[in-house]
Amino acid sequence: MAARTVKRRHVSTKLSGKLLILFSVSIFCVVVLVTLALFTLNSNSSSTIRRISNVVFDGPPKIAFLFLVRQNIPLDFLWGAFFQNGDVSNFSIYVHSTPGFLLDESTTRSHFFYGRQLSNSIQVLWGESSMIQAERLLLSAALEDPANQRFVLLSDSCVPLYNFSYVYNYIMVSPKSFVDSFLDAKEGRYNPKMSPKIPREKWRKGSQWVTLVRKHAEVIVDDDIIFSVFKRYCKRRPPIDTRKGKLNLKLQKQHNCIPDEHYVQTLLALHGLEGELERRTVTYTLWNQSTTKTDNKGWHPMTFSYANAGPKRIKEIKDINHVYYETEYRIEWCHTNSTFVPCFLFARKFSRGAAMRLLGDGVIDHFEVSALLANNNP
Repeated sequence: MAARTVKRRHVSTKLSGKLLILFSVSIFCVVVLVTLALFTLNSNSSSTIRRISNVVFDGPPKIAFLFLVRQNIPLDFLWGAFFQNGDVSNFSIYVHSTPGFLLDESTTRSHFFYGRQLSNSIQVLWGESSMIQAERLLLSAALEDPANQRFVLLSDSCVPLYNFSYVYNYIMVSPKSFVDSFLDAKEGRYNPKMSPKIPREKWRKGSQWVTLVRKHAEVIVDDDIIFSVFKRYCKRRPPIDTRKGKLNLKLQKQHNCIPDEHYVQTLLALHGLEGELERRTVTYTLWNQSTTKTDNKGWHPMTFSYANAGPKRIKEIKDINHVYYETEYRIEWCHTNSTFVPCFLFARKFSRGAAMRLLGDGVIDHFEVSALLANNNP
């Protein structure tokens, strides 16, 4: 039986080396291309930022004031006076307004707001996930400046109750975020479909108006998972419309959830960060329970007018030193860095007339830093 001859092809050592080099270069190119693709993807995402917490910056740490407004800033004259009394190296300003709206000398009376609008703003609807997406856009823009170490979210009807020096020292002296957060045990806004990504025991409620340290701001901006759950399952129930008759019964059976009253609080709870919070807001709101023909009974923020924004009323707000949380039977005594302080730095909702009265009464003009350090134990 004839033996089968197998021809072996021997490749020279020199040729093998060339092939190995070519293969290595090819692998390197693939890795580079994949890395560039991922970087481009992240750069184009409005909710993704580069973490720069550890970057060294020159100058003092800054507070980023984040204004979430409908279009213009109606109380810009008051905020202009507030910022005028501060050092420009201690703060920065960002405004989320209607897409395409420009802040310049024709739309605002304060030069501090010139050009401070976001270029990537979105259309915002109350009670929709677009509200928390706008907050995330503001935080993302502010995080690009490594000097921004605190982040204060404000509405177009917010006013400062103290001058800049008091506010700056109050916020900066605390290593914690100020986030109103409590158990939502009554209203039933939790949707079981959120589980397991959001377990019921981590569901929280609180004021939208938060003040954050940089670490917590990054957690919010870097989140995609919990935000997507909110976008899908946390939606406002349509208000009662008398023109729809019996259809209202079907509409009112829909699950009711207000995203901006739950998102930040729940996200930070999920990350195990509640121990790093002062679980209260620094923005005062006066709530009134009322019923209208087109809405269920509910709590609505009252608007301060010129008549009820006098010195006596403002002093009453400033004298508040604790908050009671009924669902947790918890009294939150207001302190910053272990020093007891007044609870509120800002207030809403203020009309232009009310804001003018604050300015005329000199609410934001005079302050001694030593007053903040006084230990006023309750």
